Amino acid sequence: MKIAIDAMGGDHAPKEVVIGAQKAIEHFNDIEITLVGNESLIRPYITNDERLSIIHTEQVIEATDEPVRAVRRKKEASMVLMANEVSEGRADACISAGNTGALMAAGLFIVGRIDGIDRPALAPTLPTIDGKGFVLLDVGANVDARPEHILQYAFMGAAYAEKVRGVERPRVGLLNVGVEDQKGNELAKKAFQLMRHTSLNFVGNVEARDLLEGVADVVVTDGFTGNVALKTIEGTAIAMFSMLKSALTSGFVSKMAALALKPQLLQLKQKMDYAEYGGAALFGLRAPVIKAHGSSDAHAMFHAVRQAREMVANEVVQTVKQSIAEIKQ
Repeated sequence: MKIAIDAMGGDHAPKEVVIGAQKAIEHFNDIEITLVGNESLIRPYITNDERLSIIHTEQVIEATDEPVRAVRRKKEASMVLMANEVSEGRADACISAGNTGALMAAGLFIVGRIDGIDRPALAPTLPTIDGKGFVLLDVGANVDARPEHILQYAFMGAAYAEKVRGVERPRVGLLNVGVEDQKGNELAKKAFQLMRHTSLNFVGNVEARDLLEGVADVVVTDGFTGNVALKTIEGTAIAMFSMLKSALTSGFVSKMAALALKPQLLQLKQKMDYAEYGGAALFGLRAPVIKAHGSSDAHAMFHAVRQAREMVANEVVQTVKQSIAEIKQ
């Protein structure tokens, strides 16, 4: 199995990307990794090049670049060459922590959509109190959506939850302003009616306040709402940990309490750490494309590789194709 990685994407590239890739190579003996980027910057961090190769390029898509224009004009950019590896059959999946919009453009224009998918969806796995997590989609690949798009998101998310996350008959919920069947705007109401008449294990509407309680294994919504929910969860988690740290370091007694609680606090931090779940998968494409968090360290990159490997090994794309065929019938 071959995985291509944009070694120049992300806040800590290429160091953390390379270290994470090497860690994955050492852990999984059935993968080969191609790092795409400036070889002179990548090479110093490689300690073992077994099953690890480099495609050299000095061109990079920056965070400030206009996504579509950058993909079309920067033909030698590390992200574009990475996507080409997948498109031309030399890699089974690809990963980047770079410009999100550019990666979505590269996925659409270079990797290509699955036949029958109207719009791909960006889907991270977010933590829950019980540690199982849930898949949320779309979180911004498409700001607007039609009911049939949300139905497709549901089938794609369910396929991923079952094949990669090992959830038997995953519960699918529709993010809404209330749990009653008739709640929501016209988009939500029509999407609800579409999903209730399918083979999905549809549990109905779910509210944002219940997401981290594990109310569903897959939660679907339009990209605007999903992105707001994602950023709210991320921001709240950061604020809570910041307030907790401030409270536990405010005085001698608090510091002693923090020392006693250190193991439990570390467990909590790990449970809520996005890195443990890998990156956000761009569903609906002909091959797995993973968007790692922009601030990913080596640990997060390792899990992004693990995620890509599991998607390929469990034939998630093929399952999505079969699911979409069911919708079209």
